[in-house]
Amino acid sequence: MKIFFSVGEPSGDQHAAHLIAELRRRRPDIECVGYGGPSMERAGCRLNYPLTNLAVMGFIRVIPMLWKFVKLARKARRILQETRPDAVVLVDFPGFNWWIARYAKRLDIPVFYYLPPQLWAWASWRVERIRKFVDHVLCGLPFEETWYAKQGIKVEYVGHPFFDEVADHVLDAGFLESHAETDIRDIGILPGSRHQEVVRNFPVMLEVMRRLHRAHHDIRFLIACYKPAHRMLCEKMVQESANDLPIELHVGRASEIIERATCCLMVSGSISLEILARGTPTVVVYRMSRITAWIGQRLVKCRFISLPNLFDDRAILPEFPSTGKLKHDIHAMKGILSGWLSDHSLWELSHGELTRVRDRFIATGATARTADCILTHLDSSVDQQRNAA
Repeated sequence: MKIFFSVGEPSGDQHAAHLIAELRRRRPDIECVGYGGPSMERAGCRLNYPLTNLAVMGFIRVIPMLWKFVKLARKARRILQETRPDAVVLVDFPGFNWWIARYAKRLDIPVFYYLPPQLWAWASWRVERIRKFVDHVLCGLPFEETWYAKQGIKVEYVGHPFFDEVADHVLDAGFLESHAETDIRDIGILPGSRHQEVVRNFPVMLEVMRRLHRAHHDIRFLIACYKPAHRMLCEKMVQESANDLPIELHVGRASEIIERATCCLMVSGSISLEILARGTPTVVVYRMSRITAWIGQRLVKCRFISLPNLFDDRAILPEFPSTGKLKHDIHAMKGILSGWLSDHSLWELSHGELTRVRDRFIATGATARTADCILTHLDSSVDQQRNAA
């Protein structure tokens, strides 16, 4: 059995890697190939191209790369035609993955969309593409199942693998112990997983950190960098800002930092799900270009882009999407973080809201359920083919 994966985001690389490992554990003969990232390759997927290297955000940044994506889509079409995999599994990255789905559908190859794009939040007209090109939607959040079902889409709620990964991740006890000083409170800083996110947002975060430290001298800032290149970039910006803030830069320690931190300041992204799982009060920032914001305002239906609390219609993570002057937002972000540090009852309120949502709506086992769905559908398809023959 052969499965072609197409995964373009760093977070999707992690989720797909766990799914590949689960599929191969159950069926050692399964061959996984396709587009993805280093985690998938380590899990046993033969990469035809490292697509996660091209992960970008914003309409303007995609334009120079369009021809590259066109060539990769055509390459995928040739691979599908020549190898005829038993299934195609897509993970997020819709702008590119629609083309993969389209080519697979023309070849009668079953298409599974694992963790589909948030069509309920913006550009919902794209649901037509799901109807045309996707056979099975495997969604990660409970309200998504209802939304897709109302659109007449065949959907199954499997849960979000992030919660499996949080539950399975063994925290580095040495790191936690080394930061367990009783007279120091740690503030987690999560500047994003893409280069342009760090470039746009970390200077804003530095200013918030500077103001926060003026009010609270017993704090330390732990910077969770996604990869070594981001650490070097952040280090350079810290040096150029000529400040004496108590800062530590770490790579691969996001989970430990979130667990250890009293509160966090983060760039909007899927890491918000780990924030939810660990119950750490957090302020969210996302700096974008004016043109991206202008387009987004005309497409986005949901106000909160990091963790929409559609369960009770209000945000549990205060968020500050910014484009122009930042003075007001920086003051507001500093105020919220300072409130959590100064008034434990405010911290308890935020922590309690996160915990309530987590306990009510989150369950582990998403990766196993997803593997069950894929294998069940493929086995059923094989049985039908045998009976027809």
